[in-house]
Amino acid sequence: MLERSRARRQALHILYQREITGETVEKILNTRSFNLEEGEPNDFCRSVVAGIQEHQAEIDVTIDRISENWVVSRMPLVDLNILRLAVYEILFVDEVPDSVAINEAVELAKNYGGDDSSKFVNGVLGRVAEEHVGAEEGTDGSDD
Repeated sequence: MLERSRARRQALHILYQREITGETVEKILNTRSFNLEEGEPNDFCRSVVAGIQEHQAEIDVTIDRISENWVVSRMPLVDLNILRLAVYEILFVDEVPDSVAINEAVELAKNYGGDDSSKFVNGVLGRVAEEHVGAEEGTDGSDD
């Protein structure tokens, strides 16, 4: 699992680079302009960043809808990309348990985000996971 943790860190760096440079994930990967400190991105990293780019509109709508008093366009870029990474895993990567995606995202937020980032990320992702489980079970996730 350490390999996936490393892949998530690399994915976050690539997603952040994409935000700053405006380059596509494909261009960043093909030109190898990413940070090489952790080596070549593995298949999991490549799959995740490509999937986030492909499903970003849906991911951002989910984040925007669930995050209280925040809109995607006003979120710090690090927090936003940590959320995108975890929301992608929750919604589209069946072999990663929601709890693992959330825990990994919280750790990324502690290491790369601001003082309150980990609490914010945990709160948003907890609601995403509840909604996701409810959707899989055929409910809306509420207690009605």
